[in-house]
Amino acid sequence: MMNLYSGTTDPFSHRCRIVLFEKGMDFQVIDVDLFNKPEDIAVINPYNRVPVLVDRDLVLYESNIINEYIDERFPHPQLMPPDPIMRARARQLLHTFELELFTHVHVLEKTPKSADKERAYIRDQLTQLAPMFTKQKFLLGEEFSMLDVAIAPLLWRLDHYGIELPRSAAPLMKYAERIFSRQGFIDAMTPSEKVMRR
Repeated sequence: MMNLYSGTTDPFSHRCRIVLFEKGMDFQVIDVDLFNKPEDIAVINPYNRVPVLVDRDLVLYESNIINEYIDERFPHPQLMPPDPIMRARARQLLHTFELELFTHVHVLEKTPKSADKERAYIRDQLTQLAPMFTKQKFLLGEEFSMLDVAIAPLLWRLDHYGIELPRSAAPLMKYAERIFSRQGFIDAMTPSEKVMRR
């Protein structure tokens, strides 16, 4: 059985839990208190961070790497596009998300009191995405994919991070509600995450 060492409030661990629940497979989530991490995290991940996936002899860290491994090992439902060109585009977008959005999320997680610049930046980036959802249901079109998994924890935490989106971002929030109503998303949330949103 796979074991996922997962931070109970960590947005990157949240991604991996979503993928595991979307796949509906056998796994165990080992909750990790981010403020009092057990020593074995540093042993299995040299960066001493979660999430960490342990599958027999394989140890993986970094949420996107973990999620691609799960998607390739358990291909139903497939979360990365089957076509190599579309898959490359999806990976490029995932990389862009990491650089353009989630580097700022890291700052918000570490120093929330002094992160007004990050809040404004994330708000503006998300607002720019909003118009695409007047034409399509999800980030890659009509099918839920790894890109939606990647951004979902951020959208869920907007209240928690103190990020208010303008009215023009309404299509983005409708898209977010589509993700939040998925059973895989609901099942993947920890009690600490459930209370992050008003």
